[in-house]
Amino acid sequence: MTFPDSLKPKEPSGSSLLDKERRQSAVAVDALGKHIFAGTGFLERQARVLAAMEKEPLFDKSHQLQLSRVDRVKLGLARGKLMRRLQEKHGWDMDDYHMAAYLLGEQSPYRLHVGMFRTTIEQQSNDAQRAYWMPKVEGWEISGTYSQTELGHGSNVRGLELEARWDPATKEFVIHSPTLTAAKWWNGSLGRTANHAVLMAQLMVPDPKHKGQYISHGPQAFIAQIRDMKTHLPLKGIVIGDIGVKTGFTSMDNGYMLFDHYRIPHSALLSRYVQLDPETGVFSKSPNAALGYGTMTSIRTVLVEEAGTFLARAVTIAIRYSAVRQQFSDKDSKDPGSNELQVLDYPTVQIRLFPLLAAAFALQYTGKVMRQDYSKSRSEVEKGNLDSLAVMHSNSSGLKSLSTDITNTGIETCRRAMGGHGYGSGSGLVEMQKDYQAKPILEGDNWMITQQTSSFLIKRMTAAVKTQREPPKDETDAQLKVFLNQKEQGRKFDILNNDSDILESFKWRAASMARVVNKKRYNDLIIQFHKLSNAHSQSLMVSSFFTTLTSSNDLPRETKDVVFDLYRLFAFTSIQAESYEFLRCGAASAKDLDALPGRIQELLARIRPHAVNLVDAWQFPDYLLDSSLGRFDGNVYEDLFNRAHRLNPLNDIVFNPDYKDNEIIKGSGERKSLSSKL
Repeated sequence: MTFPDSLKPKEPSGSSLLDKERRQSAVAVDALGKHIFAGTGFLERQARVLAAMEKEPLFDKSHQLQLSRVDRVKLGLARGKLMRRLQEKHGWDMDDYHMAAYLLGEQSPYRLHVGMFRTTIEQQSNDAQRAYWMPKVEGWEISGTYSQTELGHGSNVRGLELEARWDPATKEFVIHSPTLTAAKWWNGSLGRTANHAVLMAQLMVPDPKHKGQYISHGPQAFIAQIRDMKTHLPLKGIVIGDIGVKTGFTSMDNGYMLFDHYRIPHSALLSRYVQLDPETGVFSKSPNAALGYGTMTSIRTVLVEEAGTFLARAVTIAIRYSAVRQQFSDKDSKDPGSNELQVLDYPTVQIRLFPLLAAAFALQYTGKVMRQDYSKSRSEVEKGNLDSLAVMHSNSSGLKSLSTDITNTGIETCRRAMGGHGYGSGSGLVEMQKDYQAKPILEGDNWMITQQTSSFLIKRMTAAVKTQREPPKDETDAQLKVFLNQKEQGRKFDILNNDSDILESFKWRAASMARVVNKKRYNDLIIQFHKLSNAHSQSLMVSSFFTTLTSSNDLPRETKDVVFDLYRLFAFTSIQAESYEFLRCGAASAKDLDALPGRIQELLARIRPHAVNLVDAWQFPDYLLDSSLGRFDGNVYEDLFNRAHRLNPLNDIVFNPDYKDNEIIKGSGERKSLSSKL
């Protein structure tokens, strides 16, 4: 035993501090966990899949942050293959496979294959295409990606430049990149892995009235083989590569792709909702434009629920560590021998972490509601009923923007709340934070996609004005008409004492912002559009939180009371951040707004004894968190030292610091210049 092996942290230990935290709270951890994941089988699935993964040395995370990018991509591919083999071995369904990917916590090179590629083919293909392609996709006979974003266009899908020109003579589409900016870019799984792709390209059909000219029918989805199935090299007429190092996504091969008059058959056009007659060249467009955004709506729905999970992980780490970390004595204590205060006892830490704790619950409830709504919507679409598409597209766009912004900012707030150790790899946030920074810009930039939400709401408000005296046709219409019918006399909301009034105040504020301004340029209004989308999305989050709690009967009274305090904290801090908007429209009184800071501090104090039990309810395995600071057992300092002293490969190397000697590693005799490796 070496000297460090005999040392222990000073008392009270991290484990004893967390034990005290858990014993002092009446929150029923197991009951709350079952409530959060009710009806999903999540916790059972997590335990079962994790047990299989922990037996595999390839899934060990202890050294992965030390690897180069090339080695991380290799490791990612090897792990992806192993997950697929485990799926076959254990008879996992797709939910089990996604659980394994979630627990691993990195971007697999197969992520697009099992995600957007599969979803698009399943939803956009006609019956014959499904019958041909889905067995290949689900059997992993092919490996796919989704190629939409280009070097010159991302959020503006209509502006995509890749062309698919119809050749009536051969009955083929000619895929061509007419400019450098038409290069597909950022597409995950494309760089080195995928051999097939769903391509979004401008469908160009010959103009029968003007020889040599083409009519564009906008971006449409095509499926194409892009690499040889034996050599895995790009097919003739296609240039493919990896785009290089990014802020995060180290193990993902985001790629670029260019086409030089590459031909694909007529059957490549995914034709569930659009068709091109091969004999006449007549194009039949989709009955509803939102059908073309089915994949995006699906992914954005996932991102909302995922935002809650990522934020919950960061909050779990920060709260557990803040309960273990002790700094400075209590300035109000008269006992000179008293212990230092737990960092979590400082209101300056609570005001940063507890609203995020509340937001994580809000996002998870909202994500669950969104998932249920999306499932209902898809079921209706399959039956030919398209009524819910516009609402689903609008809500998923706005909530994707708001939720990923909350979480992206929240992860950084958690990191900074943990002080110096939050900056180290032992925090468990280094890779998660870098990876999550992509979420606010992928699948639609957060400032751009809110225009889709605001446009929908303004259209609905215009229609509500015209039909103000008619019965509401859906929930959105009802919300807008309540405002229209009562705005002259106004309403009073008792937000401090009535939980239902809190929700109504959020709805009122959102409805008040959905107004038409005809005398301004569109570009001058997009900041207001963003605010409208956020206001509507916040009302959806508050609604999901409130309705889930009020309708549930699976929580003990004391536990439910604490979660209701989280509801109030989320609402009050949101109102405080946008107090002018609530005051301007009459959704909150000046008197109530003045009282909010005091009420918020009261909530912080009430939540404080239960903070650790609340994060324990999420039941994140230590394997997933991969964090010294967020360990369930509280052995923070032991694990930090172990990672540095025993697991850091840099400490196995003795360097030569003499600047006069070109030798870098002591005793190696190697004195070649390093410039050749740069």
